[in-house]
Amino acid sequence: MPHPGWPARLAYGPVELAPLRRGDAAEWSRLRLANESWLRPWEPSAGVAWSVRHTPAAYRLMRRSVARRARAGTSMPFAVRVEGRLAGQVTVDNIVRGALRSGSLGYWVDRSVAGRGMASLAVALVCDHAFGPGGLHRLQADIRPENGPSQRLVERLGFSREGLLRRYLDIDGDWRDHLSYALLAEDSPRGVVAVWASRAPRS
Repeated sequence: MPHPGWPARLAYGPVELAPLRRGDAAEWSRLRLANESWLRPWEPSAGVAWSVRHTPAAYRLMRRSVARRARAGTSMPFAVRVEGRLAGQVTVDNIVRGALRSGSLGYWVDRSVAGRGMASLAVALVCDHAFGPGGLHRLQADIRPENGPSQRLVERLGFSREGLLRRYLDIDGDWRDHLSYALLAEDSPRGVVAVWASRAPRS
């Protein structure tokens, strides 16, 4: 199969992941506009205003684009829902098959759910799916050195830091250094969700 593991629906506790829905345009736009200061430092540079990039019409264009990549087998784009409400996205992009079987991991969540372990659970679910039905061997996450919370998220899930990528991506108006993290399928033989559960805070 050219694109194993897609489409898919994943769930654990209050977190659900599924392909982006056509009807999410207005809610996605509201979330992205409300989270501008929270998300902008980590987002790719663009020549248009944040408000223009995050209209319902922009969502519809984005959704069609990622759906094409998913059908081609180069992306697994998930919407994240927490307790039934849209709360972010997790995407495995730039998927390469053959001898490499690798993908790039990216994610964002609504600030209101940050700090509750929901983002790390969503990422863990996607990792297990990518290594299982998705047939991948390696996931790479490239994170700005200034983004401590994101570094801690992947480190808690077992990702290893592999190096510094100098002026690697055009982010928030300039070429930014990134720290390269990677997780291999054999790094978590019991699964990444099991790693998450072993480190989740107990009430």
